[in-house]
Amino acid sequence: VQLQASGGGMVQAGDSLRLSCAASGDTLSIGNLGWFRQAPGKEEEFVARIYWRGDTYLADSVRGRFTISLDSAKNTVYLQMNYLMPEDSGVYFCAAALTPGVRPRASYWGQGTLVTVSS
Repeated sequence: VQLQASGGGMVQAGDSLRLSCAASGDTLSIGNLGWFRQAPGKEEEFVARIYWRGDTYLADSVRGRFTISLDSAKNTVYLQMNYLMPEDSGVYFCAAALTPGVRPRASYWGQGTLVTVSS
């Protein structure tokens, strides 16, 4: 499975940004797609997960501001990020085949895309 993420950039606090991640390869085997992020000097943090059937789960830190969605025809997952805050800054990684729970692991990783939110 290959994952290609895009959509990062520099925005101001309160702005919105949408990340995309296109999956290719044996996508039928992965069950779900998701996003993680990592800020400088901090541990990697789970952000959101979506299953092919549509079930979603978002971390407490982003729930109510971020939305994860899936275009199954395009094998593409989106992360719509609204009301961005400086603490949302970091490198965002697309991932696939996440395990359940609030601290999932992933079997597949895409390259990161940088999100910078200025105050």
